[in-house]
Amino acid sequence: METRKPTHVVLVSSPGLGHLIPVIELAKRFVLHHSFKVTILAVTSQTSRAETQILNSALTSSLIHLIDIPSPDITALVAQNDAVLTRLGVVMREAKLAIRSNLSEITPRPSALIVDIFGTEAIPIARELNIISYVYVASHAWMLALVFYSPVLDELVEGQYVDRTEPLKIPGCKPIQPEDVVDPMLDRNDRQYKEYLTIGNGILQSDGVLVNTWEELQREELEALREGGLLSEALNMKIPVYAVGPLVRQPELETNSSTESLLKWLDEQPSQSVVYVSFGSGGTLSSEQMTELAWGLELSEQRFLWVIRAPIEKIADAAFFNTGSSGIDEVAKYLPEGFVSRTNEVGLLVPEWAQQVNILGHRSIGGFLSHCGWGSTLESVTNGVPLIAWPLYAEQRMNAALLAEELGVAVRPRLLPTKKVVRREEIAEMVREVIQSEESVKRNRVRERMKEVQQSGMKALLEGGSSYVALSKIANTIAG
Repeated sequence: METRKPTHVVLVSSPGLGHLIPVIELAKRFVLHHSFKVTILAVTSQTSRAETQILNSALTSSLIHLIDIPSPDITALVAQNDAVLTRLGVVMREAKLAIRSNLSEITPRPSALIVDIFGTEAIPIARELNIISYVYVASHAWMLALVFYSPVLDELVEGQYVDRTEPLKIPGCKPIQPEDVVDPMLDRNDRQYKEYLTIGNGILQSDGVLVNTWEELQREELEALREGGLLSEALNMKIPVYAVGPLVRQPELETNSSTESLLKWLDEQPSQSVVYVSFGSGGTLSSEQMTELAWGLELSEQRFLWVIRAPIEKIADAAFFNTGSSGIDEVAKYLPEGFVSRTNEVGLLVPEWAQQVNILGHRSIGGFLSHCGWGSTLESVTNGVPLIAWPLYAEQRMNAALLAEELGVAVRPRLLPTKKVVRREEIAEMVREVIQSEESVKRNRVRERMKEVQQSGMKALLEGGSSYVALSKIANTIAG
């Protein structure tokens, strides 16, 4: 009797850790929970040491097959000052031939293609090959709603969005403050805005959307996006939307020597006493802001672990394509004189990049000063670690508003860090708010609320939970 070939799914990821990691984690769910064969076509930057580490880990995994597609040369197609989103769009268009070639030749024949939000150019290829296609949005439902509705806002709103005094309304969803819009909407004359407007229409060409959130977290937005919902009706949307999160990286079982040494340092600290400071794989600060942050950490008199990189003026996502390229001596020289020696007993500096999930899962971590990338946010949520929201680029201002105002799991500066330098006194105040001393009798409502959201997310992923059921529906459709 002939054994049935396993269902084969191909996933496509665009350059950047924030795109590659979620795709790898989704792939693992298909393998471990549905016994699928999974291939990842990873279009990579070739310039990020951290990205290379993740790729090497995936390449040695027996769970998934990974094909590395080096980024095409786009130097003749973009200007030097073009934004990250513009570059990603151009890269993924230029990578179409390589994606088509792999998709046509790969065996066994794929039953489904799943692309990330920048990979929608590959959807027509799937249709030509008679393969069902999905888009995996590694962010939340409110952001997805804005992406879908932006072409309508483009027609309705005159002038710059950021010059408006009234919130932008999205049918069936909470409105968004003009200052919290995604990066491409900050300047409608920039090339990345036109690139951004095509994303929603690209997603609508697919057979369905997977979102890295869960029903209990964003029921209002998910209902608006689905058949019969206000946003769905306004846009005449016909595709299903599945909440499959929170999907995050699991702690590394094998750690390198630098990770071992920082985990050893964390072992020596009291429970929930350390604030972890990291701006993700791409975030950078100005020199002035870096100085204020250092002073703020010192003034707070709390323990800290800071993943630090050299300052860059006026470009908040400057490290997106080259994470992990500096040493500690190179970045420490930008800190206030004497800072390293004065904080030696309570602080640890780590250059460029660290194995974040291992850190956030450690018992001594009590707070996370974060850029609010959605991947980092979910890693904090799944570990029950309250946040200090410090948005820098992409959809991070939306994320910060969601976390602080709606969910109550974060504190954030009174003014956006992208608008004004956050001063040391306010930084110290926020750190003390999330890291409370053992003597404090004040209830930490942010921590309590984070624990509630953590339990909700974990429940969604368990067998019978909302996200488990959603992914099972997708798997059944793919398997036929």
